[in-house]
Parts: sequence; structure tokens; C-alpha cells
Amino acid sequence: MAMDATPAHLAPTDSRAAPPGPGLPPRRADALDALRGFAILTMALSGLVPWGTLPAWMYHAQLPPPACKFNPAVAGLTWVDLVFPYFLFALGAALPLALDRRRRDGTPGWTLALHALQRGLLLAFFALYVEQIRPHRLASSPDRPHFWAALALFVPLFPLLARLPQHWPRGAQLATRLVGWTACVGFLLWRHHGDADLAWLRRFDIIIVVLANMALFGTLAWLLTADRLPLRIALLVGLLAVRLGASADGWVKVLWDGTWLPAPLRDYVNAYTQLWYLQYLHIVLPGTIAGELLLRWLHAPPGAPPTRAALLRAAGLALLAAGLIVWLLVGLQSRWVRLTPLVAAAAGAAGGLLVRNPRSALEHLLRGLYGWAVLWLLIGLILEPYEGGIKKDRATLSYYYVTTGLAGCALIVFTVLIDGYRVRRPLYPLIASGQNPMIAYAGVHNLMRPLVELTYLQPVVAAWFMGKSPWLGVLWAAAKTVLLAALTSIFTRLRVFWRT
Repeated sequence: MAMDATPAHLAPTDSRAAPPGPGLPPRRADALDALRGFAILTMALSGLVPWGTLPAWMYHAQLPPPACKFNPAVAGLTWVDLVFPYFLFALGAALPLALDRRRRDGTPGWTLALHALQRGLLLAFFALYVEQIRPHRLASSPDRPHFWAALALFVPLFPLLARLPQHWPRGAQLATRLVGWTACVGFLLWRHHGDADLAWLRRFDIIIVVLANMALFGTLAWLLTADRLPLRIALLVGLLAVRLGASADGWVKVLWDGTWLPAPLRDYVNAYTQLWYLQYLHIVLPGTIAGELLLRWLHAPPGAPPTRAALLRAAGLALLAAGLIVWLLVGLQSRWVRLTPLVAAAAGAAGGLLVRNPRSALEHLLRGLYGWAVLWLLIGLILEPYEGGIKKDRATLSYYYVTTGLAGCALIVFTVLIDGYRVRRPLYPLIASGQNPMIAYAGVHNLMRPLVELTYLQPVVAAWFMGKSPWLGVLWAAAKTVLLAALTSIFTRLRVFWRT
């Protein structure tokens, strides 16, 4: 279970790596795209299931049914609690893939940092805009005109965010961006021109705001620690120290809470960036280690096809990784706090036997991913009793590391399926959604829902199924999630990507 890290001499690459040898095509980290797509689509599914009528494991652990009111005293972990950490882990893993080639080609660090700031600001604006154009924001009880409006307001995001053809003249590209900015900003100003204050600036999508912070500070952290794994681990220890220091009165707590800002400014600046957001680097930074392992694999010569024995070992590892995910969810939600870590440790040791003596590049990748995943899991399980048990809100230290380890396990499963057994076509909706995550995310409310409502599917299905069984509601939620994946896949096939 050795935990390989990227060596300093690694050749530059990204998610579409430079060809590993003469005449060989570039490869992609499709498994990482699939993980990101899985996170986005399950995030959508979790928001579509019937509210308060299902078992507790179908909701966030701190929102138990039937009231589904936030209870910070409830400890546990459900599948709904995994979707956001999975996305954060994928974000971290993508950073080395996106930045390594430019860094090694001599792009100045300040240029990459400035680009990260630009990306963070654009994501913050995206968080504000997508929240404001959702049907329930346009009207408390939206009807057909509001759904048409939601669809129409979705359109300006394409000139604002779409990846434009490189052969377009510079002037045409700038004009296209200007159209997008004018439409989006113009709507916000028109919508709120009569407001007595600027409270609407604090109505944003909190998930995207956290992602904006992680895109910025995760990039800066990786640029600082690239090829310096001990420094990255030291940074994680420093984040832990800040977390512990903020638990008592003092200057760290003042910084943590943002109370040092003057009152008029605090309400807005502190809403978009807070010190406690940086705690999600406990997920993002481990993700960058996985990204560096993917870098090594992408650039390595593919070598001979895996042997039958190697494929059988990989299948066993994937089954073990999937079993760990299920076991941790069941054990921690059921509060089997003694048995759960014992079984996880035994399973981790058993998996170590499957990754011994790697021979191919893929086996080296799986060995590294598994070793780190088990390490993060064990750290998280050791921390589980601390802070009253594992919780998503506010996130405990155990939550960060357990979910990081489970994200690593999920990446192993997708890697074995896609790169070991070549099971790509059935997983294409996940891969396509992972390559276009912003369209998928915004499309939940402004594409899929308006289409369902405007075609009268929602009332028809409600008349046929709703009220008969809450699980029929889950089936309908799954159908809408499949529709979202199909719509996103269409944009991906058409090469229409949103980039931030």
C-alpha cells in the first residue's frame, strides 16, 4: 500500500496528456470525469427526492425525517453527505492536470495565480446569477411564464462561459463575452433596481461559493507545494492547527469568524469568502495527490495489455473499494462506532495484498490511489469520536478525511471499470456530465425543471404516482436525473463546454 507521489522530473501533461510515445494518441483521465459527473448527478438527485417521507439515510444525516429540521447533534453519514466531498476531491485532482504543463513550460507563478483569482471571481458571479434566475427565485409559486423566463435567462450563460473556438478573431471572442456579461449583469440590475438595500447580493448558491474559494486557494496551495509533498502535508497540519485554534477565544477565532471586518463590509465580503471555507482544503489537497498519480499514469507508456490475473486483482480491488464505501455508510449512520473501524482496517489490509508488486502503469496507479485512500480513511475513523461523531454541518475533521478516503475508493472503482475493463460507453453520461459540470449544475433548475414543467410531465406524473409511495417519488427523481444527464451529454457531444 505504498503511497506514491509525483516525482520532480515528471514530464508536463494534463487531463489530455501529451502522447506517451511516438504515434500514440493522448489519453484522458475519464475516471476522474466520471467521478465528477457522479457527484454532480447524485447532487441533483438528492435535491429531487421527496422531502421528509423516506428513511433517514436518504437525507443529510443532520436533517432527519419526518421534519427534516437541522439538528447539529445528530452524528452519522449518508450517501447524500458524500456528493459534495466527491466533487471537491475531483476539483483537487484536476488541478495538477490543468496546471502542470503550463507551470513546467515556464508560465510565471503570478500569471497562474492571477488566472486562479479570475476563475474564483467568475465562479462567485456564477453563484450569484444562477441563484437569482431559478424559478423559485423568480416567483414563490412559479408558473409557465416563470419557467419560460428561467429557460431564457439560462441562455446568456453560454456567451459568458462557453469555450469559444480558437480560430475566432480576438474581437469576436471579446464581443461574445460582452454580450453574455451585458445580459447577465443587466438582468440583475433590472431585477433589483428598486431594492432599498443590497441584500440580494448575499443570495447566492453556497455550494458554488465554496467551490470558488477552493478553486482559488486550492490552486495557490498546489502551486506552492508542487513537487513538495512534505510541504503540502505541513499545510494540512497548519489547517488543522487553525481549526483547533478557532475553537477557543483569541485572534484565530476572530479571523475565523471574520469579525475583524467593519460591519458594513462584513456582511458582503464575509459572505463570499471566510477563513472556515479553507477547511475544505482538507479534501482538496489530498485530491491533488491523486491528481499527481493520474499525471504519472497519463504520461507513462501504456505497455502491454493487462493480464487476466492483473484484471482479476483489479476487479477484486474495485469490489473491495465499493464495499468499503457501503460499509462506512452503513456503519457510521447506524453508529456502529467500534465495529466499523475494525472492519475497515481489516479490509484495508486485505486490499494491500491485491496491490502488491505492481507491474503496469495502471497497477502502479491503483496501488497509489488505494494506499492514500486507506490512509485518509483511517485518519478520519481515528478522529470520528472527536467533535461528537462524524457530521457534515458544520463539518467535523472526521468528515473531511473519511469522505476523502471514500472519494479515493470511488475513483478506484471508476478507474478499474474504464481503464481496466474498458467499460466506457455505459458510463458515458457520467463522463460527459463530469466534463461539463457547470451546465449540469445550473441545468437542474433552469433546464431540466422548466422542460419538465412546460411539457406537463410533472403534473401528469404527480397525478399517476405521487401519494402512492414515496419510492415512486424517488423513481421520478431518478428519471429527471437521467434526463439531466442526457441533456448535458448532448452539449458535451456538440463540444459546447462551460469553462470558468
